[in-house]
Amino acid sequence: MPLTPPQPAAPKPPPSTPTPGTGSGLSANDAAQRLAEDGPNALPGGQQRSLLSIALDTVREPMFLLLLAAGTLYMAFGDLQEGLTLFGFVVITLGLTLYQEGKTERAIEALRDLTSPRALVIRDGAPQRIAGRDVVRGDLLQLSEGDRVPADALLVSADGVQADESLLTGEAVPVSKRAALPPELAANPQPDDAARARPGGDDLPTVYAGTLIVQGHALARVMATGARSEIGRIGTALGTLENERSPLQKQTAQLVRNLALLALALSLALVLVHGLMHGNWLQALLAGIALAMAMLPEEYPVVMTVFPALGARRLSTEGVLTRRINAIETLGATTVLCSDKTGTLTGNRMTVTHLAAGGVALTDRLALDAGSESSLPEAFHTLVEFSILASVVDPFDPMEKAFHQLGERFLTDTEHLHRDWRLVQTYALSPALRAMSHVWAASVQGVQTVAAKGAPEAVVDLCHLDDAQKAHIASVVDELAAEGLRVLAVAQGSFTGQDWPANEHDFDFSFVGLLGLADPVRPQVPAAIAECRAAGIRVVMITGDYPATAQAIARQAGLAESAAEVLSGDEMATLSDTALRERMANVSVCARIAPEQKLRIVQALKARGDIVAMTGDGVNDAPALRAAHVGVAMGQRGTDVARESASLVLVDDDFAAIVRAVRLGRRIFDNLRKAMSYILAVHVPIAGMALLPVLFGWPALLFPMHIALLELIIDPACSIAFENEPAESDVMQRPPRDANAPLFGGVTLWLALLQGLGVLAAVMGAFAWAAPRLPEAEARAFAFATLVIGNLALILSNRSATRPLWATLRTPNTTLWVVVGLALALLLAALYVPWAVGVLRFAPLPAHELAAACGLGLFSVFWFEGIKWARRVRAGSR
Repeated sequence: MPLTPPQPAAPKPPPSTPTPGTGSGLSANDAAQRLAEDGPNALPGGQQRSLLSIALDTVREPMFLLLLAAGTLYMAFGDLQEGLTLFGFVVITLGLTLYQEGKTERAIEALRDLTSPRALVIRDGAPQRIAGRDVVRGDLLQLSEGDRVPADALLVSADGVQADESLLTGEAVPVSKRAALPPELAANPQPDDAARARPGGDDLPTVYAGTLIVQGHALARVMATGARSEIGRIGTALGTLENERSPLQKQTAQLVRNLALLALALSLALVLVHGLMHGNWLQALLAGIALAMAMLPEEYPVVMTVFPALGARRLSTEGVLTRRINAIETLGATTVLCSDKTGTLTGNRMTVTHLAAGGVALTDRLALDAGSESSLPEAFHTLVEFSILASVVDPFDPMEKAFHQLGERFLTDTEHLHRDWRLVQTYALSPALRAMSHVWAASVQGVQTVAAKGAPEAVVDLCHLDDAQKAHIASVVDELAAEGLRVLAVAQGSFTGQDWPANEHDFDFSFVGLLGLADPVRPQVPAAIAECRAAGIRVVMITGDYPATAQAIARQAGLAESAAEVLSGDEMATLSDTALRERMANVSVCARIAPEQKLRIVQALKARGDIVAMTGDGVNDAPALRAAHVGVAMGQRGTDVARESASLVLVDDDFAAIVRAVRLGRRIFDNLRKAMSYILAVHVPIAGMALLPVLFGWPALLFPMHIALLELIIDPACSIAFENEPAESDVMQRPPRDANAPLFGGVTLWLALLQGLGVLAAVMGAFAWAAPRLPEAEARAFAFATLVIGNLALILSNRSATRPLWATLRTPNTTLWVVVGLALALLLAALYVPWAVGVLRFAPLPAHELAAACGLGLFSVFWFEGIKWARRVRAGSR
């Protein structure tokens, strides 16, 4: 039966009306003009480094100081050609560094733009989300709970708005806001108006940049941006990136420090030994500088900057924005992935598929489908009517959108749609009561109508039903939930007067019925979860849904197989922290979970030793996102607070994007380890060639200019070529790495050293053979060619820890082959261009000697291919 229209309510003053033209906001042209006039809505700080600042920072690096010192020594002692050559290497190396650093800086700047706070503005009459820095004076902002206010603004309309202004006032208690009166709107206060209200007071019509909307929603007109805002006027700057170093950065810094101290000690010892043995202190100094350059691992800081920055850029192409670059290295170590259900595992596109009211059920999905031309039976009109009345007028939530769409299709020509009714009171959803209520007044005085919707158990509690009615409703809910439907209950009531009760329990509600909504699993989710399982990552679904619904969706997604794997919020509330930690060992689904319970889940998993990634979108999710090793916020439906607390942001809220991010995180870490192993390995033969000939009393093999030439090969190889290396074929078939294991520990360290010693043995063997048979310059060239080819062999061999070298040759990596080609071109130029031959103290090599040097260089890493073979055999026998 249709609801009898209520009697008219007492008239209420009309809401404030915005100034003319406000409702449509600015036009795109006006906004662009004001942006050009006022500049971006940003505070000073965090600007991109200029090429000059990068160059100044680079020149202060120890490697450049050593090059400059060697060049100056040559110049001071009259060796003009070699001094100028070294300075030329300084310029070339500086150019390469500027290119690499510039590329990294551009990647970081692009990430700053992508992850900057967003704002929802009305432009040309339509809402659109833009970067916060593009907000201009006069823009019309739409603000909702959880939003960070992008600029100082005057409230045009406000519904229950409270703001946290502690950033400006230091007071943690939120303050209430009201809409501005028409005179205030007409006054159009300017940013420099001395009479403008200061933040912190209650019932002010202004909100301020950097503050947080903690309740309600509003429409606001921007008054001041950037440095002209309140936060800009008091000189407060907000940092968007944390500077705390990751474990990997700390390990690398310790390794660099230890190697630098060793290089310094050996270089000083070499200067003394060489000077005392030969009496030539100039050559002793040059030999000491060459050894320091050979041992100084200046490439490590480079790769630690380039890999995460370019990796973050790669993640952005996968639909994942990186707010904290350090999270990238943690991705590959993730052991548990906690994911929301709605909008992440499912598409968050709700449709009503089942209705139950008055003992009658409608379960024909085709009849409720948007393309259906059938009518809705009269028995369900009131159910749909009150589901709409219990929703917001202009809904954002997909469920409320589904109710409105159902009403537009079936109730348009009936008395069940009430566009002229006025909302006079609201009761929000809360952790204590999972239901919300709206009180409506009709256009004439009389009794107000109350509509409630929410979790079935909460609405049943509001209606004070007897046990038999409760049991019947519970059985219907169980049936619908078993089909994977989100089930909501609806109730109706009435109220007379204006003395609103403190809570919904004081209304007299009667039960109307149930609605079942389908939100199917995204098509790509089952494959993504299977990929996680193969990679040793446990996926835990967390939802506020009914347990039976959650379990049905979990089965569709390929998660829970039994009820034992489901933990409800009610059960969780009875568990101690220790019991919860033990229970989480086998849980795949957490149902009926309140947002604040997510933090306990994260803490329990961390206490078990898991590396946890957690998704979230609401204000209450922020503590859990912050506590997780990798917090993942939703880009579409997430609040600003969630995004600010998270390390990663999903652009389209897609679970499969998280799995792609894990895969890419593992690839980045693999390539980083390959690059760093290569760096350690290649420095061993270079350092040995700088040190051993002096100790053996042989002619010097390497001078500073030779090492500078080698750096032209090593730098791009470790920072660009390895970064572009494709992922290993088994990257998602192996368990997560130990997050606490050092990068250079055990086998990795010793294999890198052994690789380097293998190349050193080949180079020293080449020189030992050539020294008595060939002139000194030709013997030096022969050893140098062996070293360069051995270096290239190290690059190719380190492309994979298991695949043979000839198999990696078929793996595409254009950048790598460019580096190899340039290295061979440099070698040929050094050996056969007369000017270079003279400066480098070489002699041209006959073809057969060059072929022998190439053979020795390649042979120097063949033993490592034997180790790879043994690894493959051992892995195949398991």
